[in-house]
Amino acid sequence: MRRRWVWWRRRLARFGTTWNDQFFAAIPRYLRGMGHTGRLITFRSAAGLSNRREEAIHCPTHCPPDQETAVTDYVFTPPETPSAAIHGTETRFPVRRIFCVGRNFAEHTREMGFDPDREPPFFFGKPPSEIALDGEEIAYPPETDDLHYEGEMIVAIGQGGTDIAVEDANAFIWGYGVGNDLTRRDVQGVAKKMGRPWDWGKGFDKSAVVGPLRPVSETGILERGFVRSWVNGELRQEGDLAQMIWSVPECISFISRSMRLAEGDLILTGTPAGVGKLVRGDEIRVAVEGLGELSNRIV
Repeated sequence: MRRRWVWWRRRLARFGTTWNDQFFAAIPRYLRGMGHTGRLITFRSAAGLSNRREEAIHCPTHCPPDQETAVTDYVFTPPETPSAAIHGTETRFPVRRIFCVGRNFAEHTREMGFDPDREPPFFFGKPPSEIALDGEEIAYPPETDDLHYEGEMIVAIGQGGTDIAVEDANAFIWGYGVGNDLTRRDVQGVAKKMGRPWDWGKGFDKSAVVGPLRPVSETGILERGFVRSWVNGELRQEGDLAQMIWSVPECISFISRSMRLAEGDLILTGTPAGVGKLVRGDEIRVAVEGLGELSNRIV
């Protein structure tokens, strides 16, 4: 028993607290076997419930089997945290939210039938659960006859903040990647005409294609460089990051004035002209200068 309490004290010490002013709010519900990860320890201070905290403990496989932990019970096994690959490492980038900038290239705005004058930017979202990775085969989605590709650069946020000034925004960037904002264009078009949200056109299964991210320490701050897309080897899109109507720092600042940006947020920064239709069997390849490329087949 003494060994077990010593183990608990070491966990509590990580919070800068002492053993005497802490006690657990939950009795361990069951034993966890050796090698299991993601233990949730719940405890509170003598001051009351308001100080309850939780911590995920990753216990190595050599943890003694008699060590009990209090775990959170769910009605079913929760899904894994959505994540993106990081170039050159097995480490993953956990994804919290995905923001997309609408019509951020003038020529693309014109091909969509709109005036590219510099009005305030607008954003839509994609579910992080629907990330598709480089090389993954993507099933042609239902309810559409007009699936489109939209190649673009992704910005990965590395620290949170609100009311971020444009001149400070680059400090919040963790890195960059290549993305493809797959779109059910016909579904989106109906939503536009009826003044409805774009969710059904933008947020379907595997609609957010995210390539391996690269840290800003490797790439530097990206302000220019080509954005290209190919379908079955034929070049369909070619633009430059310098052509964006709203720069990356401006987009970060604008989002942070409406809601808190946080670690793990991704921003798809807009697509150049040349978007078009995909059919089953097509291979879509997207590249951004300095960030490599990603490729997917529609099946």
